Amino acid sequence: MDSQPTLPFFATNTQILVINTPFVLESGAVLPRLEIAYHTYGRLNKAQDNVVWVCHALTGNSDAAAWWDGLIGTGRVFDPEQYFIVCANMIGSCYGSSGALSLNPATNERFYTAFPNVTIRDVVQAHIILRKHLGIERIFACVGGSMGGQQVLEWAIAEPDVLECIVPMATNARHSPWGIAFNASQRLALEADSTFGERRPDAGANGLKAARAIGILSYRNYDTFLQTQFDENEKSDNFRASSYQEYQGEKLTKRFNAHSYWTLSKTMDSHNVGRGRGGVAAAFASIRAKTLVIGISTDILFPVEEQRFIADHIPDAEYVEITSRYGHDGFLIEFAAIGGILEDFFAEMRRSPHETVEEGDVFVL
Repeated sequence: MDSQPTLPFFATNTQILVINTPFVLESGAVLPRLEIAYHTYGRLNKAQDNVVWVCHALTGNSDAAAWWDGLIGTGRVFDPEQYFIVCANMIGSCYGSSGALSLNPATNERFYTAFPNVTIRDVVQAHIILRKHLGIERIFACVGGSMGGQQVLEWAIAEPDVLECIVPMATNARHSPWGIAFNASQRLALEADSTFGERRPDAGANGLKAARAIGILSYRNYDTFLQTQFDENEKSDNFRASSYQEYQGEKLTKRFNAHSYWTLSKTMDSHNVGRGRGGVAAAFASIRAKTLVIGISTDILFPVEEQRFIADHIPDAEYVEITSRYGHDGFLIEFAAIGGILEDFFAEMRRSPHETVEEGDVFVL
């Protein structure tokens, strides 16, 4: 029997909700036990109207104040003195929620490759279970970038009367062939590691390193590397860009798991808000939350056309575009720009209806 993992995948102060009843996935597969790791910051007020729910991206965890510290914290746009902030680890991940490293109660061994496919809808359904457990009836703002933004959109459709406003960033309505191709390439890198699929936590580490090196190319862009990894001297080997790719791959292997990366990359591919709902446009038409969509002009993984499409199809949605030298990763870095946009948006939410911005207005920073 495997023991529960004591790997460096758990953030400090992680809380875990355990549900000992079957959790049915969209595919029809069943998890006999559901674990949801989460963090909270601040307190729920008496009116219960101060909840901010943060949805994390592919390799993130529930400690949002650590990886989004420019937006969450005292004096930040999401101040725990004002808001009750919640972030749950996605199921399928390796940071405490049910995933490949969890124990399967039916076998008393870890799932590893036997962990079933999980969709974005499954992730959101787990969030809803946690919401109810925490006694939250209304969410003031649901925010997230990339894969986190996919969850935000799915949730706004699944519970249109629960979310007051949403802020999806650098994301899309359904995952694109371009994005799926990047994820498939990363899974090929995992498969090329002869240890991937072995029943041990560190299996596939070299494959994960290679996968991350592929992924980082989509998170940045040509100009990012030209500005940050250019070699001034006329060397013929040991280039900065090569070292950078090695560094990024090594860094991820120290904090993430290859089996979980495999699972969640397929989860991202599953994203399609229109599946079974009459198409994307019909699904978006059902959203009642006030919506602010944020795109990044230099994003090659989730191009701004995808953000504009979202804003064009959600009723009364606003669109804001920022520039960043960091491409897609800008949503994790450009705190000043994003924080200012969010402050203006929340101020608008508090205005009387006749003072709100007219539909169709687009802001570019």
